[in-house]
Amino acid sequence: MSVVEDPHDVRIAVGATGLLRDLNRAGVLDAVDLHVAARVTTLAHDEDPLVALAVAVAVRAVRGGSVCVRLDGLVAEDDEVAWPDPATWRAAIAASPLTRDPEVLHLEDDRLYLDRYWREEVQVCTDVLARASTGRVERPEGLDRVFPLTGYDEQRDAAALALAQPTTVLTGGPGTGKTTAVAGLLALLAEQAEQQGAPRLRIALAAPTGKAAARLQQAVEKEVGNLRDEADRGRLAGLRAMTLHRLLGTRPDTSARFRHHRDNRLPHDVVVVDEASMVSLTMMARLLEALRPDARLVLVGDPDQLASVEAGAVLADLVDGLGARRDVEVAALATSHRFGEAIGALAAAVRDGRADDAVALLRQGDPHVVFEETEDPGPVLRDVLLPRARQLRLAGLDGAADEALALLDGHRLLCAHRDGPHGVHHWNHQVERWLSEELTEGLWSAWYPGRPFLVTANDYGLGIYNGDTGAAVLRRGVLRAVVAGVTGPLDLATSRVSDVETMHAMTIHKSQGSQAGEVTVLLPDVESRLLTRELLYTAITRAQDRVRVVGSEASVRAAVDRPVGRASGLRERLREGG
Repeated sequence: MSVVEDPHDVRIAVGATGLLRDLNRAGVLDAVDLHVAARVTTLAHDEDPLVALAVAVAVRAVRGGSVCVRLDGLVAEDDEVAWPDPATWRAAIAASPLTRDPEVLHLEDDRLYLDRYWREEVQVCTDVLARASTGRVERPEGLDRVFPLTGYDEQRDAAALALAQPTTVLTGGPGTGKTTAVAGLLALLAEQAEQQGAPRLRIALAAPTGKAAARLQQAVEKEVGNLRDEADRGRLAGLRAMTLHRLLGTRPDTSARFRHHRDNRLPHDVVVVDEASMVSLTMMARLLEALRPDARLVLVGDPDQLASVEAGAVLADLVDGLGARRDVEVAALATSHRFGEAIGALAAAVRDGRADDAVALLRQGDPHVVFEETEDPGPVLRDVLLPRARQLRLAGLDGAADEALALLDGHRLLCAHRDGPHGVHHWNHQVERWLSEELTEGLWSAWYPGRPFLVTANDYGLGIYNGDTGAAVLRRGVLRAVVAGVTGPLDLATSRVSDVETMHAMTIHKSQGSQAGEVTVLLPDVESRLLTRELLYTAITRAQDRVRVVGSEASVRAAVDRPVGRASGLRERLREGG
């Protein structure tokens, strides 16, 4: 616990009393948790402090990405806090008007939910199980046509499995050929529809973010182009990917509901969702209710990566929950073709929670895995980042856009935090200060030749997406913003690219779905709540050729030993059949 000393700190809830006050001052509960609890209990005319505490911890759980809070686990895991007796606490919650119509809290065994998330979890489980397989089909002859006889065994088996069930979860780490399997599967489904005399198969490709959707379209187009049969390529021509929000149809009156729902289903025969680890519980509920009962759903992703920034770790829950059933099988790809043996071994050690092996691999001296063990990252990062910043500036001054974009793809500094001494803002400013010290004129403007930037909002008119990267270059004496678009570089006036930030460094969250030749990972102190196994695994697997970890052994071990603990009841529901 980190005690809040300053009485004027924004995290302090003025007027809080009793245990709520103590937990707030101890940093366990934030002011927002207590404000919501106070308002809700006042409206319900419930003055029991145990009920107010229940609301506060349920709100805190959702803020932290959990769908619910396990009361028994909460009491058992944090012995520094004088939590109430679980049985007494549950009895007080059960007696509260907040658990009756209209329900605000829902208590199920030791799991406490805000009612909305309980309903969404039950709905997701019900919809997934309603789409369970009704029986296997014969292995189609087209498998050997779509997939070469050697080298694609895992993808061939995954596609065969997906053909046999209405819902398929396709998992695999970076570079395991998930898109290859999807393209082959779509080719076979399109062929089946044609043979049955059905109209052209209606396929939707979707992803949680605009950038992920753009990458999905690019990857599928490439894999479709690699299909050997011209008829297969023709059936899949013109596929377009979009965000889940655009697929479901946004509404001007609400951000929580969409045009497509249970009473207005999507028209598609097949829906493929990439980067499914980033899909929240709420979005998964909206997607499932919008699917036609006879439509196929393929969820593609890596359950070991960072989960959604909103509540839920749905992909991981689906993998664990469905893995215990016999009527739905998970298709898993294991062989990575993206990076070498050393990076793959390090990623596996982190993923599996083997801290000793991870440290040993970092220290073994392999040129593809470097460990800069230090408490002061400044000198190391200066040596790594300043030469690249110089190269970017020269490319920008020369108008060499292709060279500048190649430099961006050649290296990325990834940070856990946005703010603070280990954060993106600090290191972006630090690199610019180092660069300014070498220039007679300094850097007096946000835009300068060689400025690397990250797009932070979708602009469908310009064709750029949140997560796109680019660099500023001089052309005919005018500074231009060149964005690495999906279909090629986009040359834009800097005034048209308003939602951007400097990108000498970027967060690990923003890096999801991307890759670079070399990646430098800056680890925060061991106390950082963001330092988790999934965070380090995601960062390491962004590298194609070389990964450099900067930080202490203690931070490495803390990350590996700290899996994200997102509480949910979904996997138990799936295993138990609802």
